[in-house]
Amino acid sequence: MAQGKPKNKALLIYCFLFVLLLFQISFILAASNSDFDQILKPLQTIYDLVKYAVTMIAGLVLLFAGITYIMSGSDPGKREKAKNMVMYVIIGLMVIWAAPFVVKLILGN
Repeated sequence: MAQGKPKNKALLIYCFLFVLLLFQISFILAASNSDFDQILKPLQTIYDLVKYAVTMIAGLVLLFAGITYIMSGSDPGKREKAKNMVMYVIIGLMVIWAAPFVVKLILGN
């Protein structure tokens, strides 16, 4: 029963990131009109700020995961936990950094 909880958290994180991606797509579609460019500029600044802040936090989590892996000794549970942390951080970073490129690819801009 305890093993289902991390999967549920991962699914929740993926759903949240998907909603953020959809949110960004709607703003990019609205940006086709030049009047909306002035509205979207602050939003893009906020998105960039969040993206870089999350990247710094991800670096700290990767550092923590590395220390956890090194300090795990012969405990396979701690090693698996550290490996999962690294995997989730890398997937999250890929989603955050690739979202604008995917949106541009979909819209054909």
